Amino acid sequence: MSYTLSFTAADPAERWAEAGDAAVALVAGEHDGIANMANVAALIWQAIPDLNWAGFYRFDGQELVLGPFQGKAACIRIPLDKGVCGAAARLRVAQRVDDVHAFPGHIACDADSRSELVVPVIANDRLIGVLDLDSPLPARFTAADQAGAEALVARIAAALA
Repeated sequence: MSYTLSFTAADPAERWAEAGDAAVALVAGEHDGIANMANVAALIWQAIPDLNWAGFYRFDGQELVLGPFQGKAACIRIPLDKGVCGAAARLRVAQRVDDVHAFPGHIACDADSRSELVVPVIANDRLIGVLDLDSPLPARFTAADQAGAEALVARIAAALA
């Protein structure tokens, strides 16, 4: 089975809404969280422009562990006290960073990344992991991107557990 996904909205909020609807459809009826993360990472990679990495880190109870993604090979383990992903997981609050090189403790998995958006994935008050989006463009992510990514994650978090 293949999926034909088309994203036509130019407005970031509308683009994220389209991606959210597609993500809900992709995970419907599937109970394997890793399979769902894989499809959602691919969907976001296709839907959202100007990314050089899109994917998930899963929380194993102690640290973040690389999950399904699109992009270059990545760091495998991230402690909760390191980097943008660690901050999002530790604080359970999205992190939108215009210049990752200015972020204290930034982990440079890809030297081409300049900005980052990380959204914690929480289901039933339990941290599942984080959605991590990187861009080679400084200040790539807007408040609309953050709101859209947070809404998408909230709609499908239970399917990622």
